[in-house]
Amino acid sequence: MIDARRLRTLRAVADHRTVTAAAAALYLTPSAVSQQLAALEQETGHHLLARDGRGVRLTAAGEILLVHADAVLAQLERAEADLAAYGAGAAGEVTVAAFATGITLVLAPAIAALGSAAPGLRLKVLDAEGDASLPMLLDSRADIAVAVEYRGAPRADDRRLTRVPLYAEPFEAVLPLGHRLAGGTGPVAVADLAAEPWIGPYPGNPCHDVVLLACEHAGFQPRLVHSSDDFRAVVALASAGAGVALVPRSALRGVELERVAVRPVDSELAMRRVFAAVRSGAEEHPLIRPVLEALTTVAAGVV
Repeated sequence: MIDARRLRTLRAVADHRTVTAAAAALYLTPSAVSQQLAALEQETGHHLLARDGRGVRLTAAGEILLVHADAVLAQLERAEADLAAYGAGAAGEVTVAAFATGITLVLAPAIAALGSAAPGLRLKVLDAEGDASLPMLLDSRADIAVAVEYRGAPRADDRRLTRVPLYAEPFEAVLPLGHRLAGGTGPVAVADLAAEPWIGPYPGNPCHDVVLLACEHAGFQPRLVHSSDDFRAVVALASAGAGVALVPRSALRGVELERVAVRPVDSELAMRRVFAAVRSGAEEHPLIRPVLEALTTVAAGVV
């Protein structure tokens, strides 16, 4: 009989590639993780892991078992949801990991709506960058992630996750007032900014990936001179003439824009796509379902 807890350990090692990192995600010691993996190999009669430099990789048998592990873990989530529904679990806590703008635009209004619609539901919010919330969800540190598409994100067909689209918003060009393109009215061609110094988020921030993708599609690599993950700082640098930037439209709300020009851009790739995600099988949990519904309702009026 295969112990489902050990399947969770196998999934964590597959995600994090080292026993130490998997142990940290599972709140276990590395020795406990190693013991669970050794026991799982005994249960299955196969070697499941092999050394790979300083880390580990799954063997062919490990990859086969991982496919079944994802299905088993998703079914366990469904079982918990069904049992909670049977027990009329209308009270409890749901942890949501979301990036700052997502908290402002959809999560905070959803909490306000749920205050009257589901008074027994308590939400715990964790501020996490758009590329951090999905790992937190998969490691069970969050019940719901409000995330954005980014390079390296789990694929849309990843069986570990159920996604709920929320909204998509364009990036806009932020230019110094004295810039040659500041006075126009139509969309700015991204290619026309190829020679400019750029201001943008740090690598790893999903918005950094969007900027690179839009520029690459326009035929150039942006010369990123200044870096900040704070869009207020990005706008301030642009207002000082330090460079140009692409910024998500919603991130400009409430920001001082008197000394910059904000123009739409001609790239369909300059878009931030936001979605909510839960672990597969958990979408019908009576505590999670109303949160997803509230997020969807609020998001319908965002863009």
